[in-house]
Amino acid sequence: MGQVIAILPAYNEEAAIGSLILRTRQFTDRVLVIDDCSTDRTAEVAKLAGAEVISHPINKGKKVALRTGCEAVKDEDIIVMLDSDGRHDPGMIPEIIDPIRNNGYDMVVGSWRGSETTVDRETILVFNKKKLNKKKTTFFAISSDCLKQMDLAQLKETFIESLLSQAKNCNLTIKQLDFEENLNFNIFSNHYIGVVVPAYNEELLIEETISAIPNYVDRIYVIDDCSTDRTPEIVKTFTDPRVVSVRHEKNSGVGAAIITGYKLALEDEMDIVAVMAGDNQMDPEQLPRLLMPIIEERADYTKGNRLLSKDFRSGMSTWRTLGNAMLTMITKIGSGYWHIMDPQNGYAAISREALEVMDLDSIYPYYGYCNDMLVKLNAFEMRAMDVVIPARYGRETSSIKYSRYIAKVAPMIFKGFLWRLRTKYVVLDFHPLVLFYLASMVMVPAGVLFGVGILWYKIMRWPVSQNFPLLNALILLIGFQFLLFAMLFDMQADESRKETV
Repeated sequence: MGQVIAILPAYNEEAAIGSLILRTRQFTDRVLVIDDCSTDRTAEVAKLAGAEVISHPINKGKKVALRTGCEAVKDEDIIVMLDSDGRHDPGMIPEIIDPIRNNGYDMVVGSWRGSETTVDRETILVFNKKKLNKKKTTFFAISSDCLKQMDLAQLKETFIESLLSQAKNCNLTIKQLDFEENLNFNIFSNHYIGVVVPAYNEELLIEETISAIPNYVDRIYVIDDCSTDRTPEIVKTFTDPRVVSVRHEKNSGVGAAIITGYKLALEDEMDIVAVMAGDNQMDPEQLPRLLMPIIEERADYTKGNRLLSKDFRSGMSTWRTLGNAMLTMITKIGSGYWHIMDPQNGYAAISREALEVMDLDSIYPYYGYCNDMLVKLNAFEMRAMDVVIPARYGRETSSIKYSRYIAKVAPMIFKGFLWRLRTKYVVLDFHPLVLFYLASMVMVPAGVLFGVGILWYKIMRWPVSQNFPLLNALILLIGFQFLLFAMLFDMQADESRKETV
């Protein structure tokens, strides 16, 4: 087999079609563009780039355009079909045609997790118990002999799926290729990406964790927080040149370990830094979903969310779920990120710009570091985003005791809340919500104490003015109104809720 032709359905792709055709021609003999009645100069640019063009008089959709292309090139040896919006890398063409050319396959299908679904839409899908990350299969190659056996006129609107179905009914050989890592590598190769791996007594899982980190990651910062098991010995055996290992001589907490990694990443000028715990609890296949919103400049900080779906919480104990829900509410108020859930989820990614605006030495050094970071990020108007990610529990064991943990972290969050109000709404700017918050913090406790006093007087049968209960109700009502107004203003001030271009 010799001749290879590429089919590109196109609609208003004037800006990208030229360079895509030039790159595609490096790996094919001909390029056929099916211009689906574009209203811009797509067809003209395609011809100038050396492609043949078939134009639809009316817009019929990509699937019909693919069918038009297939009908026009039945006599070619190998036909490759790829999208013209840039999601398919022409550099993968040799890989997708090789099984047809050298191994006798009739059809090769390349699949990957599409990035078309927005984070908000993903959240809704999970809430409605729909599956995420369905594989896309629109990048594929087919031999001419295989295509001649197809009845193209009978193919449905779901062109590719029905084409595969016909191929299976004809007992043709089909090879599936997963292009996920290839696509990720191409997208992420223009960014320096680091991963911080905090580790304390992770001798069982640290090697498994490191070996699973994808190839597109440029640096892996393994921070051993003074482990007392074989973790430091195992870390020394790593031969991956990306690994940078540091050992704390004193156990300083997971937050301190992550901050050490963040500082190293800033020194190395990483563009994005993710955190993946050393217990292999964080699925590396989910990492691109944390990175993409930052790369697309829709967020400065992304983090996982396991609490939205019961299925995603599988493996999380009831007590742990309850404790996490309580901390979620406390952190919403403290941080000002009202849309954020599961603040204890350490699977996160952050941009260099967001790291640079924070005083890293002031971050809480223990497990509450993630709550403290949210407080500080909001104060400097960084955009935070939840990404729904299922929990992954295995051989690791959690040492967190939520009763003690909440009692320890809640005061830290309240202190950070006061710092955020002063920094964001008084020092850096001014907003009257500070006055509403302060008034509510005076009136609500005063109303509660006043009410307790009235109740005590009633119990002791001491005389109480009839006006006191009404006055108490008025104080509480006004106090809670002030609190609700302050929360509303705080929500409106959250940059993460605003549309980004």
